[in-house]
Amino acid sequence: MMRNLVIATRRSRLALWQAEHVKARLEGLHAGLRVALAPMSTRGDELLDATLATAGGKGLFVKELELALAEGRADIAVHSMKDVPVDLPQGFALAAITEREDPRDALVCSRYAGLAQMPPGAIVGTSSLRRQAQIAERHPALEVRALRGNLDTRLGKLDRGDYAAVVLAAAGLKRLGLTARIRCLLPIEESLPAAGQAALGIECLVARSDLFELVAPLADAATTACVLAERAVNRHLGGNCAVPLGAFAERSGTGLRLRALVASPDGRRIARADELGTAADPEALGARVAELLRARGAAEILQALTQ
Repeated sequence: MMRNLVIATRRSRLALWQAEHVKARLEGLHAGLRVALAPMSTRGDELLDATLATAGGKGLFVKELELALAEGRADIAVHSMKDVPVDLPQGFALAAITEREDPRDALVCSRYAGLAQMPPGAIVGTSSLRRQAQIAERHPALEVRALRGNLDTRLGKLDRGDYAAVVLAAAGLKRLGLTARIRCLLPIEESLPAAGQAALGIECLVARSDLFELVAPLADAATTACVLAERAVNRHLGGNCAVPLGAFAERSGTGLRLRALVASPDGRRIARADELGTAADPEALGARVAELLRARGAAEILQALTQ
C-alpha cells in the first residue's frame, strides 16, 4: 500500500484549492496515506501580456506539471479539465475526472445587473475567445477586451476600474468562497461553457497502474462521460485553443445531450449543434457533433481563423 504521494499543482490560489481538495479526498479514502503538494509556476501563469491563442495554447498550463511526473518529482497532477489539451503526450493519461462543479460562466460586476443592462461601449473583460464571441453576438455594442492572470488578478483589475465587468467561470469563484462576487450566472444557452469546464482531472503516467487504482474512487461516471464527449468535439475540430469553441454535455439516465458551437471571435458567424447520444460511447457523440458543426459552417470559420 502506497504511503506517500506527491501532487504537482500550479501555484495559483484556485489551483492550490483544487489540489488540497484532491489531497483531502485521498487521505480520507486511504488510511495512512500522506499527501504533499508540489506547487510550481507554469509558462501559462507567467505569460500575462498575450492571449492563450497567441502564446501557445492550453498546454502552457500543464507542461511543467507533466515534466515533474516524468522526472519522478510528483506522482499525480491535478488540473482544471478546461486547461488540459485534448491530446496528452505519449506515456501520460487521465486517471480520473472528478464530479463537476457549476459549469456556467458568471458575470462579476458591481454596477450593472447583467450584460443586457450595460451601456454601449462598456468594457467587459474575459480571458476566453469563446466568451468573447458569444458576448459579441448577443451584445454587439459592448467592448470586449482580453483579461489574463489568475482569478485574484482578474478581480483586482475589475476593482481598479479597468473593466466595467468581467466574465469568469462560476466554479472557480464558488470553490474559493467568492460566490458573493457573482452578479448573475449566465445561462448555458447564452454562454456555452468550455469543454471540461468545472471538472477536475487527475493525470499520471500510464505505467503507474498503482495510481489508477488509488484515485479511482474520485472518478465520477456522469461527469467523465460528459467531459469525454465535449473534448471529442474539440479533438475532431483540431483541438486548438485559438478556436472560439464551446461544448457542454448533460447526462440523463443512459443518454447524453451535447451542445456545441464554433464562432468567429467577433461573434458574427456561429455554427451550432445540439445532439443526443449514449453515455456508453461519448466520444462517438462528440465526433458526430463536430461533423455537424463542420457542415453548418464551422469549416469556413476555422479556415478563416488560420489565414
